Amino acid sequence: MLLRLAYLTVTNTFAALRLLPMGDRDKDVEILVLRHQITVLERQLRADTTVRFAPEERALLAALLTSLPREVLRRLRLLVRPDTVLRWHRDLLRRRHSRTCWPKRPGRPPTVRSIHALILRLVRENPGWGYRRVHGELTTLGIKVAPSTVWEILKQEGLDPAPERASTTWADFLRSQADALLACDFIETVTLSGQRQYILAVIEQATRRVRVLGTTAHPTADWVTQTIRNLVMDLEDAGCRARYLIRDRDGKFPALMDTILAEAGIKTVLTGIQMPRMNSIMERWVQSCRHELLNRCLIWNERHLLHALRKYERFYNQHRAHQALNQAAPLRTVPAPITDSTRITDLNIRRRDRLGGVLHEYTHAA
Repeated sequence: MLLRLAYLTVTNTFAALRLLPMGDRDKDVEILVLRHQITVLERQLRADTTVRFAPEERALLAALLTSLPREVLRRLRLLVRPDTVLRWHRDLLRRRHSRTCWPKRPGRPPTVRSIHALILRLVRENPGWGYRRVHGELTTLGIKVAPSTVWEILKQEGLDPAPERASTTWADFLRSQADALLACDFIETVTLSGQRQYILAVIEQATRRVRVLGTTAHPTADWVTQTIRNLVMDLEDAGCRARYLIRDRDGKFPALMDTILAEAGIKTVLTGIQMPRMNSIMERWVQSCRHELLNRCLIWNERHLLHALRKYERFYNQHRAHQALNQAAPLRTVPAPITDSTRITDLNIRRRDRLGGVLHEYTHAA
């Protein structure tokens, strides 16, 4: 097209030079002759015949006629309408402008195929994981991708990026006092024999570290009191300086429990009646425990339940990613992102099963 346009420009330039020595009378006669020939051509063309202009011919015609006023342009005898010529000129300027505005840098590079496959593997092996949970697991493996990238990959594969996602709103006072807050609650579950078991657990608001204090079929006042004494000793050994403990108004908590905590410098804060959001972090852990363990594991007896809870406690504290901790675990920091392109393109991820495959841990192969 460019070569053809250059040829037409040169030939028309010589034609313009030929018109310079001609007088006005000769030019008028030539114009009348050309208009007469156009009239004859228009009469001979059938109604369904359309005159086709090549792109370079359009560009040249638009460049020659665009300097004329619109009124003069409408009086000319052209094979196309004047509005068509004006549209050709606008298209010519638009293409020229688009060439000058082309991006100088390429867009974001596509996701590495091995990472794409790993994301689909994590979702396939863990149907309840949303895109945020998958992003957290990738972060624990040292693979740096954006959460939006995980979202787009799942959407392209026709998968729901956020299955059963639940949002939690935190109160301002919980954020400000998180370093000194503990929260505890009872969880009820039933074994295969039909026996009801009660689980007492406590969580640190700042670090999200959870402690399963014990399980029992009869949560008596003596059992709860002794469990709280053990908790106080564990906190002292760990150097945890908690000042408040949030709990609900369950009758299974004896009054002596508050006395023991007060002697250790921990004040008990009661939540409102039927207001679980006041203890939202603990309630969120209860939901995770039910969704990831209790609802997926058949519990035979109290001993089996305590064994499963110990395994889940270790998994939750040492491996599971937490959004509030920037995808770190309570007892483990996030590894540095992988910068070696060779390791990124050739990922070798191993899966370690816990509790017979109920829990999955992913690590790099040695």
